[in-house]
Amino acid sequence: MTFMTRRAALLAATGLVAFSANAFAQTTTSSPAPAKKEPSNQVQGVTITAPNGQDIKTSIDRRSYSLGKDIQATTGSVADVLRNVPSVQVDVQGNVSLRGDSNVTIMIDGKPSGMFKGENRGQVLQQIPASQFERVEVMTNPSAAFSPEGTAGVINLITKQQRAVGTTGSVRGNFGTEGRKNASISLARNTKALTLSADAGWRRDKAKGRIVDERERLDTATGQYSPSHQKVDFVSRGQSHNARAGVDYDLDKKTRLSAEARYNDMTYKSKSGSDYDGRTPSGAPSVRYQRRGDGEMKRSVAGLSSDLRRKLSGDDHEFTVRASLERTRDRQTTASDGFNQLPVASNYAERVRIGDELVQTRLKAEYKRPLPDGAKLVAGYELQIDDNDYDNFGARGPIGGSLTTDPALTNQFKYDQAVNAFYATYSRAIGDWTVMPGLRLEEVQVDTNQVTSSLKDSYDYLRAYPSLHVQYKVDDTRQINASYSRRIQRPTAQDLNPYRIYQDPYNYRQGDPRLKPQVTDSFEVAYQLRKGFNYYLGTLYWRQARDGVTDVVRELPGGALLTTKANLAKSRSGGLELVANARLTPKISYTISGNAAWNEIGATDLGFPDSRSTWAVSGYAALNIQATPKDFLQISGFAIGKRLTPQGYREPTGMLNLGYRHKFNDRLSGVITVQDSLKTFGDKLVINTAALKERRAMDLDLRAIFVGVTYGFGGQGAANPRRPREPAFDFQTTPGGVGPM
Repeated sequence: MTFMTRRAALLAATGLVAFSANAFAQTTTSSPAPAKKEPSNQVQGVTITAPNGQDIKTSIDRRSYSLGKDIQATTGSVADVLRNVPSVQVDVQGNVSLRGDSNVTIMIDGKPSGMFKGENRGQVLQQIPASQFERVEVMTNPSAAFSPEGTAGVINLITKQQRAVGTTGSVRGNFGTEGRKNASISLARNTKALTLSADAGWRRDKAKGRIVDERERLDTATGQYSPSHQKVDFVSRGQSHNARAGVDYDLDKKTRLSAEARYNDMTYKSKSGSDYDGRTPSGAPSVRYQRRGDGEMKRSVAGLSSDLRRKLSGDDHEFTVRASLERTRDRQTTASDGFNQLPVASNYAERVRIGDELVQTRLKAEYKRPLPDGAKLVAGYELQIDDNDYDNFGARGPIGGSLTTDPALTNQFKYDQAVNAFYATYSRAIGDWTVMPGLRLEEVQVDTNQVTSSLKDSYDYLRAYPSLHVQYKVDDTRQINASYSRRIQRPTAQDLNPYRIYQDPYNYRQGDPRLKPQVTDSFEVAYQLRKGFNYYLGTLYWRQARDGVTDVVRELPGGALLTTKANLAKSRSGGLELVANARLTPKISYTISGNAAWNEIGATDLGFPDSRSTWAVSGYAALNIQATPKDFLQISGFAIGKRLTPQGYREPTGMLNLGYRHKFNDRLSGVITVQDSLKTFGDKLVINTAALKERRAMDLDLRAIFVGVTYGFGGQGAANPRRPREPAFDFQTTPGGVGPM
C-alpha cells in the first residue's frame, strides 16, 4: 500500500468523522425517555446485577469474570489467570485459544493491540502482570459492532480503575523460586473534572525444559520408514517492563477528552543444545550432528491513543471518536555452531537475525442513539491500517572463520493492509424478549512485496458480516440467550511470505501470499440460572468453517521437513459448555466449568481418505475457602483433553495451583502461591500420516513458588459521584521466552 493511498484513506476518514461530529452536535429532537429500568436481574439486553459480589456478569453478547478472588492474579501473568477463565485455554508457550480455537482477538479496555499479534504474542501474555486487570470479558459470538477478526471470538482485559476521590495507589512485590521476581506500582489522582492515572511494572523470569522429537519418514524407494531422534535442552532468562499513563478531562458536563500512552518491552536470552540422530530403514546410522546455540529475543510496543466522547440530548445518546497509533518491534538473534559427525562434513557457524516492525493506525467514530419504545441504535465507521516490514538476515561459514551471507536465511518481506468498515446494530425489547441484529461491511486492500524474490501481489475484497443476538427472560432468575455471528481469521504476515525460510538443517518454513481468510459461521444457545449467590450456565454451540489456515508438514528431498500454510476445505465443531459458580457454605465457594467439544476436519486435501473427527474434554475447578476474615485459601486446577490437529492430535495436559492470602490490615496484605504444584503441564504433539509419523514432546519446568506483598494507600473506597466508571466494555463498539531460539 503506497503512502498516498494511506494518506487518502486517512483524509477521507477524518473528513467523515468531522462531518458526523458536526451533524450530531446539532440540536436534536428529544425522543421520549425510555422507561426506568428495574434495579436487579432485569433482562433488557443489559448487564444483569445479582445481589452477590459479581464474580460473573452476563449480558446479551458477553460474559465477564472477576479476577478479585483469583490469587494467581496477584503474583502471575495474564497467561496464568486466563487459564482459570471458563472457555479459555493457554498452552505452555502462552498461546491462547477459546474452546480449542486459537484464532482469538485480545483487547485491552475494548481496544485491539499489536502486542497481541505475531509469533511472540504468547510470550507477551506471559509477561504482562495480571495485577493490572480486574476483569476478563469473553465474547464467543461478538456483535457486528466489533471487528470480525478472530474466529474464536474476543477476550477483553479490563484494567483496574481508581474510583476514589483524591490520590490513591498500590505497590506490589513478589519473589519466587529460580530467581523469579516481579514488582508493580499504580497511582491515580481523581477530581471532579480530571483524572490522572499511571502504572508501571517489572518482571524477571526463567524457563528451562526439554524437547524430544521422534520421527519416522517414509522411504519411497523401499516402502519402509527411516527413524530419527532429536533432543533439545534449553534455558531461558529474561525480564520485561511495562508503563502506562492516562488522563481523562471533562471539558464540560457532556464532553470528555481522554488520552493514553503505553509502553512494553521484553528481553530474553537463551542457551540451547540439540542432538540429532538419523537412521536408515534397516537401522544403520545415516545422520548424526550436534548444535549449540545462544539466542536473544527483544520486543517493544509503544502506543498513543485519544478519545473524545460527547453526550447528546437524552439518555445513552452520544458520539465518540477514537484515534490511535502503535508501533511493535521484534528482533530475534541466534548464534549457533554445528558439529557434523555423520556424514563427515566441516563444522559450521551460523548467525541469524530476524526482525519485523508493525505500525498500526486506527480511527473509529461511533454514534449511539436511543429510539422510541426502548430501542437503541449503534452505528459507526472504523479504519485500520497495518504496515508490516520483515527483514531477515543470516550468514554461515566455518567455526572461527569468516561468514558469508546465506540466501536461505536472508530475505525482506513487506505486507500492508487497510480495512474500512461500516457497522450498525439495533436492539429492542419486546415484552420478555430482547433482539439485537447487526451488520458490518468491510472493504479490505492487501499489498504484499517479497523484496528479495521481486514478487509483488495486490488484491482487495468486500464482505458482509451479519450478527444476531436474542435474549428471553423466563423469570427474575432465569434467561435464555441465542446468537449467531460470522467471523473471519485473516492470515498473518508470516503466513503470506512465500520465501522458504531456514530454521535448522532439518526444518524449513514457507508461506503462501494467496491464502484466503478463514470464514466461520457461529451459532450458540445458552441457558442461565442465577439464584442468590449461585450462578449456573449451560451453552450449546456449533461452528462451520471454511478455508481454515493451518500448518501442513511435508518432506523435502534429503529428509528435511517443510512447514507450509494451507486453506483446509472445511471444518465443523460443536459442543456443550457448563459453568457453575456457587457457595457451599458462607465461607466456602467454588467455580467449576467443563467443555465437551466435537471437532471434524475435512482432511482430504492433506492426504487422508476422509474427514477426521474426535471428541475433546476440558475443565477448570477452583475451591475458595475464607478460613477467617483475614485468611483466604484457594485450590485451583485445569485439565485439557486430547485435541485434534489437521495431521494428528495433541495429548492431554493439566495443572494444579495453590494460593493463600492474609490481610494484615486494610492496606497491607501478603500472598503465597504455588504454580504447577504437581509439575504436570506440558505439550505433546503427534503427527500420523502415510508419509510422516512424528511425536514431539515439550517438558517445561513451570513449577514456581511466589511470596508477595501488596500495599495500598490514599483515599481507599471514597467513590467520586461525578466520575462513575464507564460501563464494562461498552467502549463499543508463567515464565516467558519459552523454548530455544
